[in-house]
Amino acid sequence: MVLALLLAWPIGLLVWANGKIQHVEALSGAPGTPGTTYLLAGSDARGDVIAEDGTEGARTDTIMLLHAPASGPVSLISLPRDTYAEIPDNGPSKLNSAYAWGGPPLLVRAVEQLSGLTVDHYVEVGFGGVQGVVDALGGVELCLDYDVNDPNSGLVWTAGCHMADGRTAIAFSRMRYADPKGDIGRAERQRQVIGAVSTKAADASILFRPGDQVSLLDAGIGALTVDEDTGIVDLGRLALAFRAANGPGGVTGTPPIGNPDYRPGNIGSTVQLDPELAPQFWSDVRDGNLSPGQVGGLPQP
Repeated sequence: MVLALLLAWPIGLLVWANGKIQHVEALSGAPGTPGTTYLLAGSDARGDVIAEDGTEGARTDTIMLLHAPASGPVSLISLPRDTYAEIPDNGPSKLNSAYAWGGPPLLVRAVEQLSGLTVDHYVEVGFGGVQGVVDALGGVELCLDYDVNDPNSGLVWTAGCHMADGRTAIAFSRMRYADPKGDIGRAERQRQVIGAVSTKAADASILFRPGDQVSLLDAGIGALTVDEDTGIVDLGRLALAFRAANGPGGVTGTPPIGNPDYRPGNIGSTVQLDPELAPQFWSDVRDGNLSPGQVGGLPQP
């Protein structure tokens, strides 16, 4: 009887969680590329979360590609939201324009065209939901080595490492105007927040707290919207890939950047990927040929 209950609880929890997942049309149907590729998008409906620029309507301030190759290290690559890219059927613009103009399907197509990788799973995370997850975990430890008092994001920070609640974690991941590295620094902090959440959520002690399991799953799944074919098992594989990318054998960073203040036409300031280095970079991501550690970032003087 006890064994039956021990088995029934996790199975029932997974069935319950799978039924709560929200789905959206997203995938392009493009021919597959080797390995498994997840597109992670952080969306902001500009509701109860602070708006940096006064913009209303859905935006995506976080765009990451998580790629698990057939062999080699798993890569978690942040794409700056202002990356200069060709948006299918719309011409060149900032990458996050794709989401504003055509939602997940257009963002998927734009990222596929930019990277050469076919997106197998699309996962969108609402900023408000991330706040709920962090609070359900009792906060996460985050580190930043300089003081911040940024009214645009709402982040007030004293240099060092501190436990952050959900609202602070959101401000931490969104702040860029007070960051000397701008969008690139923000991408680094976004990866730090997600890494801190995934590490704390994987704490084995939660296995002995069923109530906390339900609260965490409820908050986490409530924050997610995924493509039509992605289920709870796929999200579990994503979590494992995420841990691998953030571990000592993984790859994190950005594509090689050529110009962080590229101003073509009337688009404004954009981030231009290095046209000579980016193609080989994406091939190395796909084939698992990158060495573990940090990659990309701002061009060296």
